[in-house]
Amino acid sequence: MKTYTLTAPCHFGLEAVLKREIYDLGYEITGVENGRVSFAGDAEAVALANIHLRTAERIFIKVGEFQATTFDDFFEGIANLPWEDYIPRDGKFWVTKAASVHSKLYSPSDLQSLAKKAMAKRLGQAYGLDWLPETGASYPVRIFFMNDTADVFLDTTGTSLHKRGYRKLEVAAPISETLAAALILLTPWHADRILLDPFCGSGTIPIEAAMIAANIAPGLQRTFTAEQWENIIPEEIWKSARADAYAAIDTSVETDIQGYDIDDNAVKIARENAENAGVDGLIHFQRRDVADTSHPKKYGFIITNPPYGERLEEGGEGVSLPELYRTIGKVYRGLDSWSMYLITSYEDAEKEIGAKADKNRKIYNGMIKTYYYQYLGAKPPKRKHE
Repeated sequence: MKTYTLTAPCHFGLEAVLKREIYDLGYEITGVENGRVSFAGDAEAVALANIHLRTAERIFIKVGEFQATTFDDFFEGIANLPWEDYIPRDGKFWVTKAASVHSKLYSPSDLQSLAKKAMAKRLGQAYGLDWLPETGASYPVRIFFMNDTADVFLDTTGTSLHKRGYRKLEVAAPISETLAAALILLTPWHADRILLDPFCGSGTIPIEAAMIAANIAPGLQRTFTAEQWENIIPEEIWKSARADAYAAIDTSVETDIQGYDIDDNAVKIARENAENAGVDGLIHFQRRDVADTSHPKKYGFIITNPPYGERLEEGGEGVSLPELYRTIGKVYRGLDSWSMYLITSYEDAEKEIGAKADKNRKIYNGMIKTYYYQYLGAKPPKRKHE
């Protein structure tokens, strides 16, 4: 089976988490750049990566790369790539996105238009056609220029992987599913430990935690563009990958995952989303003010995305951000031997919480620079072997 260079984009700052996920799938990392990780894999790898990776945004097949400083160079570079190895004679193809950083060629619309013409020229010659029907499966292309080098990819995913399929309803400014999963994977939390999100919104962090606990692959409820690419990935590969993923699910796992929110509607939405994800039996959602957060047991985890900046309105009427973060600090100090992980762009978070975080990781949530503050509680004693 042919081996490809596959590239998985992710949030800036989460490359290490994605690397670990890819290693766990059994594939070799071939490169890491800001916001993307590359690895070697065959057709099965494309299916497995789309279905199983929790922190990747998409899975690309790299078609090639070349340098170009003029549009003539660019046209020839695209036309010289072996498009007939990927796109059949009736394939529908277009450039969904062209981006350019520190490069002489930077007009997305011009790059998209020129690339389409160059691809058509190459495919027309390869298939002996003056006109390409484009009546078959879709083969979307993405081009990224960096320092005058163009990386050219086929997008196997389609709609971004953060669209798991379970979140039918949302609250304002929800955290993405991929980022929520990454926040959890950056902690030592496991299914046998308590997890609490006092600002659960539409329930994304608790739901992603429950899916991890039950070993539910994130892509099982959705489809992918490359499922139509029978010339590259036979249908049987997708069927087998899905069957294995379903067989690995264990919803009998015992969990203590809780989500609180002050908004009744948010709690209702969270419950519906959890039901859609098949994990409603693993999470307890409740309307509760953050100030009333408590738990009788030790060694739990708070993992949360509290209001900040653009999300100020969610802090509640009459509640300022300083006051809200002081409340978070008070709540945390009231819990026995817990750890707390929170993502925020609020610059005075540590000051108002009343303690400096043990660790601090910069993550870009879209275009917003945020920090993932990590307060590390005591580790539970090791269990004695019976």
